[in-house]
Amino acid sequence: MWWQDAFVYQIYPLSFQDSNGDGIGDIPGIMSRLDHIKELGIDVIWLSPVFMSPMKDNGYDVSDYRAVNPMFGTLDDLKKLVDAVHARGMKIISDIVLNHTSDQHPWFIDAINHPRSPYRDYFIFRQQKNEISSVFSGPAWTKVPGQENYYFHLFAKEQPDLNWQHQPVRETLYTILNYWLQFGFDGYRLDVIDLIGKDVDTKQISNGPYFSSYMEELKQYVFKDRSVLTVGELSGSSIEQASLTTDAKQGYLSMAFQFSHLWLDEQPHRGKWALKPLVISDLKATFTTIDRVYQKHGWNALFMTNHDQPRAVSRYGNDNQYRYQSQTMLFLAFLNQRGTPFIYQGEEIGMINYPFETIVDCQDIESLRYYQEAIQSQSHDSVMQSIRAKGRDNARTPMQWDDSLHAGFSTHTPWLKVHPLYPIINVKRDKSSQQSIFQFLQTYIRIRKSLPVIRDGRMEFIDLGHDQIYAYRRFNDQEEVLTIASFSNQPLRITLPNHQRYSSLIQNEKGVKLEESMLLPPYFGGMFIHRYANH
Repeated sequence: MWWQDAFVYQIYPLSFQDSNGDGIGDIPGIMSRLDHIKELGIDVIWLSPVFMSPMKDNGYDVSDYRAVNPMFGTLDDLKKLVDAVHARGMKIISDIVLNHTSDQHPWFIDAINHPRSPYRDYFIFRQQKNEISSVFSGPAWTKVPGQENYYFHLFAKEQPDLNWQHQPVRETLYTILNYWLQFGFDGYRLDVIDLIGKDVDTKQISNGPYFSSYMEELKQYVFKDRSVLTVGELSGSSIEQASLTTDAKQGYLSMAFQFSHLWLDEQPHRGKWALKPLVISDLKATFTTIDRVYQKHGWNALFMTNHDQPRAVSRYGNDNQYRYQSQTMLFLAFLNQRGTPFIYQGEEIGMINYPFETIVDCQDIESLRYYQEAIQSQSHDSVMQSIRAKGRDNARTPMQWDDSLHAGFSTHTPWLKVHPLYPIINVKRDKSSQQSIFQFLQTYIRIRKSLPVIRDGRMEFIDLGHDQIYAYRRFNDQEEVLTIASFSNQPLRITLPNHQRYSSLIQNEKGVKLEESMLLPPYFGGMFIHRYANH
């Protein structure tokens, strides 16, 4: 499949590029930066939602699936963007939310105002609520004003869940999906798609009892006989469930985001805000399972961060003294495995988490509601420490293009503060640097695409004598590629048997030579190849 050799770049429209000086990113702004993406070596752009929305959850609360939010531009602007992407030999997929709408969607407004409305069955109403909680804290049920019933919302109360058990809902959504494919999109990123099969009465939410039948129907009505890229967000699914969903014969999607590797720096069963250090042996064990499962079924989506996650270089590396080394090491550690790599805007220059001091600096609904709840039992400093580490606004600060006012993102004060280090961390400076993260990633993308063993080869983790070293080999009958990644801020000595058979493909410290006893500098990342003599 064509997407198995692709690199995908996610654009968060609010924060990518403002073209009209209102402090908000927009579609014409994206168009003005397409050559940057093409230069990197990207094949597919994932566009986060630009549909009509009151923006309670930054566009993931849709009020009209067929209209473009005027803050981003017009339908004509979107068509020009799609055509411009295609003219550069790239593809573009749209983010779309099928689990819920905005409470400002005409369907929901009519359902609330007229209990006998045909749209009443488009949503989930009950006279009695149960104890299901919202992802954004608090109950997942809100009382309808003036009525003796409640509506269900797994996220914010402004995001009522659609009732997928009602067939007209499904058929309407299929029509919308087909419309945008005919418009020119090359596929979809399907937001929290594993929630559509839920049964709220039996409290089966993620991967619920109806998920498989709905996905099969979705495949038949929309995706069948089309060469489209479909990536599902399966945040509540196991590795096994995600792989089966993407099985080439019996699955429904091209690939899936599953999050088992992103839970490893959280205290078990306490949620994302309860922090703990990442243990590299846990990371190895998780990706060993992922590889074993996906060798049997399906195709994985490889990623370190996105619009819902903090910056990976701040999360897993050292974003101060060793920012270049940390970011480039992470590319090799996470993206050299089996699957399609995803790059989130700003990763290509090593953008870092924002130093939030007060909740006033935050915009994200999840962080705001967590603060309101957590401050009742924790200190301000403790709560803000978690938000600085895991808050979604970290990934949403404006893209840092240059050292001019507002980082070249806008001529106006941006909707969310620009990172204060933008004069140092920006595209213009990075591209001309002796330690350019952009150029490293550009080179890595070219190398990875030239090696079928990375796409199809088997995988085996190896022990090089230190628990902070993440090393693995990808191999087939012709060659093997060795990846060595250090997660330590200290030099580490490793033992590399048969070192003489490898040659370097790329490494983030050029002076490191392959030896049986090697001293790796902090956050070293290297990729080495051995081609078997009989081939």
